[in-house]
Amino acid sequence: MAARAESTVLTGARVVLPTGVVENGRVRVETGRIASVGAAVSTSVGGEAAEPGSDTGSHTDTLDLTGHWLVPGFVDMHNHGGGGASFTSGSADEVLKGVRTHQEHGTTTLVASTVTGEMDFLAQRAGFLSELVEQGDLAGIHFEGPFISPCRKGAHSEVLLRDPDPAEVRKLLDAARGTARMVTLATELPGGIDSVRLLVEHGVIAAIGHTDATYEQTVEAIDAGATVATHLFNAMPPLGHRAPGPIAALLEDERVTVELINDGTHLHPAALELAFHRAGADRVAFITDAMDAAGFGDGVYQLGPLEVEVKDGVARLAVGGSIAGSTLTLDTAFQRAATIDRLPVTDIVRAISANPAKLLGVYDRVGSLEPGKDADLVILDADFAVTGVLRRGEWVIRPQLG
Repeated sequence: MAARAESTVLTGARVVLPTGVVENGRVRVETGRIASVGAAVSTSVGGEAAEPGSDTGSHTDTLDLTGHWLVPGFVDMHNHGGGGASFTSGSADEVLKGVRTHQEHGTTTLVASTVTGEMDFLAQRAGFLSELVEQGDLAGIHFEGPFISPCRKGAHSEVLLRDPDPAEVRKLLDAARGTARMVTLATELPGGIDSVRLLVEHGVIAAIGHTDATYEQTVEAIDAGATVATHLFNAMPPLGHRAPGPIAALLEDERVTVELINDGTHLHPAALELAFHRAGADRVAFITDAMDAAGFGDGVYQLGPLEVEVKDGVARLAVGGSIAGSTLTLDTAFQRAATIDRLPVTDIVRAISANPAKLLGVYDRVGSLEPGKDADLVILDADFAVTGVLRRGEWVIRPQLG
């Protein structure tokens, strides 16, 4: 067996830091964490680039990434599955398969999202998923449903929907044993505002989504503490010039971060541009809203109790044809943002890594390339395709460099 490197040095890439892009950058990884970042140095010892204070006598794995980008690992705060596996119903092995699928596409931090189901089932599922959070495989749990509007139910079973009774919301939080990170609510429903306040008291993100709220009702929910718009534009009333609805309220308030699904199906590029222009790069979070077929392929799947048909990468309910999540992975969202939407790479990194990490309360460990943080890194080629993924200092995909 080859000796394991005591440190890994990635040099020559365009490195995206919170302060901007460093050309010909250098990142050193030691014991699963980022040890240093900065510009590459010209001095070399024994054929390897050296930096002040480095132990040149130890075994170092050095990769020349000239012509590549080096960015933080992606953070997905809204994801229902992948690799053929569902986070709502899969076994531990299946959930881990889904997690691994998204890791291979650059997502090194992932929150498992559930879909509407019976309350007892969701509570049981929360307990199960909490164990994977405690093991470090997941970053938390997101409950999408059952507290959503039947008028904007999307791919959720209408017969299982219910008003957001704070006592029932609390039941799910208790079942999650401190691992719940976000709950999506139609806050205009009876109990909605009180449930927002309950979530805020427990340090859980209250997200407005699958809602039929008016502009005024949305403002009330934001004032009560809601801070996220679940997949903005989707499953809510469209923007109107006399009745602006939730979209205007969510975009204009600096306290709100808006989720966007950048797969070319959920959003027209002009809608994405509008969101970035109005909210700004610091208030956007790219998500996948992925279901089982992400990274797996077309076919027939189950999303909770509902059957979903995936054709040409688009997931729709078999009955009714409503869009049913996505087959998106965040590397595709990144590539679209850079090549089709023409967003600055620094803005994309905020939306796909830093902003969701801050919302989830894990920015001290992930979401940016800074010394002391987990060594979660993604290597992209000149066309923004993933060629390598490092998670906590271990290669998920080791780049094959010519």
